[in-house]
Amino acid sequence: MKPLIALLLASAFALAGCNTVQGMGKDIEKAGETIQKAGH
Repeated sequence: MKPLIALLLASAFALAGCNTVQGMGKDIEKAGETIQKAGH
């Protein structure tokens, strides 16, 4: 699942400005962790 998280983070950087990327990155990371926990 880590490559998926990396892809989502890369998309966040591509789509958002520097200031909003930090917040989006944290949100996406939390969502990724939730998905990982659900998958195990």
